[in-house]
Amino acid sequence: MGSIRGSLSLLIAGAAMLTLLAAGGLLFAVRTSDFAVERLTVSQRRLDLLAEASGRLTDYAFAAIDSAQTATSSRLRLTALKNQIDTVLTAAGADPWQGETIPGRVETPERMLALLRADIASLDASIAAGLEQADTAARGDTIRGALNGFGLSAGPRLSALVEAERQAVKLAREDIARTSQRLTVAAIAAAVLAILVAILLHQRITRPLLRRISAIDDAAIAIGRGKLDTRLAVGARDELGLLVARFNRMAASLARREQKLSQDRAALERIVAERTADLTTANERLAGIDRSRRRFFADVSHELRTPLTVVLGECDIALRAPSITPEETRTTFATIRQRAFRLHRRVEDMLRVARSESGEITLDFRRIDLARLLGDAVESYAPVARRHQLEIALALPESPGDIVADGDWIRQVVEGLIDNAVRHAKGATRIEVRLEDSPDAAAIFVSDDGCGIPAQAREQVFERFVSRDGAASSGFGIGLALAQWVITRHHGSIVIASDPSTERGTRVAITLPRAAEGNTHTGFAS
Repeated sequence: MGSIRGSLSLLIAGAAMLTLLAAGGLLFAVRTSDFAVERLTVSQRRLDLLAEASGRLTDYAFAAIDSAQTATSSRLRLTALKNQIDTVLTAAGADPWQGETIPGRVETPERMLALLRADIASLDASIAAGLEQADTAARGDTIRGALNGFGLSAGPRLSALVEAERQAVKLAREDIARTSQRLTVAAIAAAVLAILVAILLHQRITRPLLRRISAIDDAAIAIGRGKLDTRLAVGARDELGLLVARFNRMAASLARREQKLSQDRAALERIVAERTADLTTANERLAGIDRSRRRFFADVSHELRTPLTVVLGECDIALRAPSITPEETRTTFATIRQRAFRLHRRVEDMLRVARSESGEITLDFRRIDLARLLGDAVESYAPVARRHQLEIALALPESPGDIVADGDWIRQVVEGLIDNAVRHAKGATRIEVRLEDSPDAAAIFVSDDGCGIPAQAREQVFERFVSRDGAASSGFGIGLALAQWVITRHHGSIVIASDPSTERGTRVAITLPRAAEGNTHTGFAS
């Protein structure tokens, strides 16, 4: 193949030649069709005029016969009809005849039309002379004789002219049909020729160019995807061949640069990894220490709040009482001492957690009276509930059994649930703590008639630092996370739902087995 410029020039020249041929054929077809249509139009118009002239002559004959009776009034009508006939024949002769001949006659159509007009003029003169006669019978005979003579002379001529024009119309229509057929054949041939030329040009010029351009496009896409070893065959020595050669040089240059860049990147990553290993380890250790510190303070703040709330409540009751008996004083101080002792144990637990590297807490499993434990928890929170205008009730079975558990932690969990209900159950009027027994387990239910917790948030409240304060439900923070940890260590379960009897409020169900393994450890605080 030569240069692309020459190939494209050949393609343009071929397209221009096809366009010129199509334009010439179209022009020839238009001119031929116009000529045939014009012949048909002229012949049809002349035929219509001759038919109109025949009708006018008939009217003229009837008017001439009538004029035999009233010569004066009919003369004006005959003159008007004569003028109309002349006008029609003049219009019929206005369009030139296109070589038409009259079958069986040697006269041309122009000659025949002239003779017809002469016969009409002679008829009009004869009728005018007949109208001058005074005798009505003689006048009628003269007019009828003139009409008969006109019919014998002009009738065949008019019929011959009409027949000639009918033949001309027929021939014009046949000519149009033949022209249309020829044009159809020519159009089909031109279309086939154009398709063949287009296919030839596509095979010889367009297709090879598109194939080479597509190969360049595919190679560019491959290089864009990182396949820098892609190369193209140069092929023909033309503009695209030069482009392909430059493309190959570009790809080779990119491959060398990518290889150098990869080597430099690998060296840099190795240096950075070597120099930041110690820093990464130190950061991870500091992050672990910081997480442990934040969790420790969060746990301490929550675990200290519950017993302190009871201590402060007992002190407030004692201070507000106008007079207090020694018995009441001893009861109050006993409650304060009990809470202070539990607070002391919580502080000791937290200190052990803070001093240990693993952050583990040891549970002390013993056989405990769960009913008494729940009674103590409810009694200790009764003053707090009254201050919040809440009724707190305890429901126990007739003969509750003992379980093996860490009583202090179980009471801490129950008191934490009561505390959450007191502080966060908006709209609540009653809190109930219920114990139910079964042969293998004991179930503790802490429920309120507040606004409740949305179903989609009930699983989230067991996560650390998740709180629902200010929302339309009970609020929980680190307390429920720690409560779940304690119950799980007892091989039990804790579930939050709505109160099934009222379909509102919050109901926390704790299930504890009768026997549990002792000294279970975990890493909750860390």
